[in-house]
Amino acid sequence: MSFKSFQLKLLNLRPWLTLLAVICLLASVGLGWLVNSLLIIFGLLLLAPIVAFFGFRWWLQRNLVADQCPVCEYEFTGLNNSQLQCPNCGESLLVQNSHFQRFAPEGTIDVTAVEIPAQSLED
Repeated sequence: MSFKSFQLKLLNLRPWLTLLAVICLLASVGLGWLVNSLLIIFGLLLLAPIVAFFGFRWWLQRNLVADQCPVCEYEFTGLNNSQLQCPNCGESLLVQNSHFQRFAPEGTIDVTAVEIPAQSLED
């Protein structure tokens, strides 16, 4: 048997020897930690979507606002502390404190008109 044929046989056995060394190492250390780690990872993968679903529902209940547009009284929903447009009249609105308010740029004075009947002036 020549040295070259011995090298070829050794190269064919190399993956098997590596696998045997890994198995001996894991057997001497113990596999309990590996099985426990895999079970914990599997459990977290199962629980993460459930926790995310209920967390998103909780966040949505706190931040979703259903109110009427102050201009055209069209009822729709929006997220709290955000700016949006009324889908009916196109008015820019700001959602604050669970109510829709007209969005006015800095320096704009927003006036609310009050209707006074003509009869009350005569009295």
